Amino acid sequence: MANTNIETVGTTADRLKIALAVIAVIVGLAGFYVLSQQPLVLRIAVVLAGLVIGAGIAATSEPGKRFFAFGRESVAETKKVVWPSRKETIQTTAIVFGFVVVMAIFLWLTDKSLEVILYDWTLGWRK
Repeated sequence: MANTNIETVGTTADRLKIALAVIAVIVGLAGFYVLSQQPLVLRIAVVLAGLVIGAGIAATSEPGKRFFAFGRESVAETKKVVWPSRKETIQTTAIVFGFVVVMAIFLWLTDKSLEVILYDWTLGWRK
């Protein structure tokens, strides 16, 4: 039963941290508009400060820790990807382009054939 209380407290603390992080971001965005008479650099700095403070607060919560760990793992996986060479990219693009052209011609011929069959031969509307 003691573990349930600890988890509830942790969840409540995490909710409070997330709420504070959201408030920090909102304050940063509000500061952009409140400081409308100030230089744009200062206004952008206020927004960035709100985002950084919000991210810092959120990073201390359990969901925030999981999110940042997921981000690190995603970057690591992206570094493992073998990207195609320029030649492979151009060849693949040419194949896709050629396929699109062939399909466009096929669909146009199918459309015109059905048009002739239905309107000219079956219904006789174009005589």
